[in-house]
Amino acid sequence: MTPDEYCREIEAYLCRKNDGHLIRIVGPSFERVTGWAERGVPLKVAFCGIDRYVERYYARGPRRRPVRIDFCEADVLDVFDEWRRAVWMLQPAGANDRGGPDSAADAAGWAPEARESSLRARPRTSLPAHLDRVILKLTLARAGARTAPALDAALERAVRELDRARAGLRSLKGEARTRLQERLQALDGELLATARAACATDQLAELRAEAEGDLIAFRARMPDAAYERAVHAAVDRLVRDRFALPTLAYD
Repeated sequence: MTPDEYCREIEAYLCRKNDGHLIRIVGPSFERVTGWAERGVPLKVAFCGIDRYVERYYARGPRRRPVRIDFCEADVLDVFDEWRRAVWMLQPAGANDRGGPDSAADAAGWAPEARESSLRARPRTSLPAHLDRVILKLTLARAGARTAPALDAALERAVRELDRARAGLRSLKGEARTRLQERLQALDGELLATARAACATDQLAELRAEAEGDLIAFRARMPDAAYERAVHAAVDRLVRDRFALPTLAYD
């Protein structure tokens, strides 16, 4: 896809989000969006960023004018940063010296200061609020997992377990709290593995092709081992999106 084609896809998507109102992406806006393409921002990631801005725009009350693409850039780049972190599982410098997450980041052209910025702690919700959000999203995810009985059952078990954890959260301190966080990490992996198993072989092949397409801008600069890890992580993210699974881990 050329930068011009990328821009037209973004323009068409924004038109749909604006209820059919077309705002041409030209001039500085065109340079802004083609810059996303040159940086390797996948279309789906850009769409998610647009969605995030539009959702906030709706939340402020009735819309008065169509959304312009320039207003969405901060959200698009935030989602892109989240995607890179999820796909490459970035670690502090020196964590892996041979083709690991840092090597993948360096191969993708990240300057050290950019990697350090991406790893900087962001404001986060409290653990109780995190559990409330996760329980709600797991409950909603069950609606999309009815055709996969094993995943539906796993989601139901997870909701019950987290409900119990949420009820006793006030008394959790120190090691008990740490064990809960470790359990959240493990449960997240279990649900993701069950979701992967719920996908048919041809579905996983389609998701891999999509993941490879998202990573194509970085392929030539990534070692083979790092690339395979990135593809696997990207497929995991697509599986998570397919079943609307929240991230249970809380660091």
